[in-house]
Amino acid sequence: MTEEKHCKVCNLSRKKSYGIAVRSLEDLKTKGRETLGMDSKGLVSVVLEEDGTIVEDEAYFMCLPPNTKFMILHSKERWGPAMRVDGGTAWLGESIEIDELDSTFTGTESWRGLAQQLKQDLSSIIMMSEEELQCLVDVSREELAKELGHRETKVQSLQDTLQRVLDQREEERQSREILQLYLQAAEKESSPASRGSSQEVDDVIDGMEVDSTKVTAGQSSKFCQRTLMVLKGKTSPETRLSNQDLQLVVNEGLQNLSAALSWDAEKTKDLLQACKKELEKRLNKVQALQSLRNCTQGAEEEGNRLAKRRKKAPFQS
Repeated sequence: MTEEKHCKVCNLSRKKSYGIAVRSLEDLKTKGRETLGMDSKGLVSVVLEEDGTIVEDEAYFMCLPPNTKFMILHSKERWGPAMRVDGGTAWLGESIEIDELDSTFTGTESWRGLAQQLKQDLSSIIMMSEEELQCLVDVSREELAKELGHRETKVQSLQDTLQRVLDQREEERQSREILQLYLQAAEKESSPASRGSSQEVDDVIDGMEVDSTKVTAGQSSKFCQRTLMVLKGKTSPETRLSNQDLQLVVNEGLQNLSAALSWDAEKTKDLLQACKKELEKRLNKVQALQSLRNCTQGAEEEGNRLAKRRKKAPFQS
């Protein structure tokens, strides 16, 4: 990375967070450690503050949107949610309703503070993280209108705008992921070891798909806790799942998904259809990318053939 990425960092306590600009994942670790006053010699790990996703891959870090909030952890520290219910154990139970989790994680004061930021400067939207935007989208229209001093119709338009910003960031992230896959495929294609077979290159791009037999055999009805929490989210949960998680949801089917979420069949069916459409949309992007790659490869081969013909033709003065 050559361009600076603006990020937010905090430690496990989340008492303070700081904004920094970094050029790489390693730079984030170094500057984050210095900013948070951590031991410069100790090993640290980086996770997403909102859900604890471990960030180890430079390409993945590159795909994350600006102002993503990261948590810097010592080697013995483990991520935990922002606020806990029942001393930190009740949130693990599947019986907890997602509305209770939402109120626990965001908190009343959190969205009120964000609302005041918008009231003072509407352009502060561009500096908000996805977690903060989602917090304002999820709050009731009546309460937000009261806090901002606007009519409910105007607040509805504002929440629609915030949702579009969220969707746009998600599309940008997916586009960067596809671009990264394309670059990896192009790099493999140009290497001597892979010139003999194009199958390996296809595997790089087709890696977005998950073999259904392997998923069904090894992970049947075994959704991780984070996936269940995302699926129970209020707004477009399918856009917040990875390609592998989407494929898993589709392969599990209506009955297993309904049992895992403790939802009725009709509600689960709507979610399953949304996941199928989202997965199909992403795979269409991959197919378009494959087509682009094939066209590019064909043009390069034609250029090479023309170059060889020129070399063989006799020199004319």
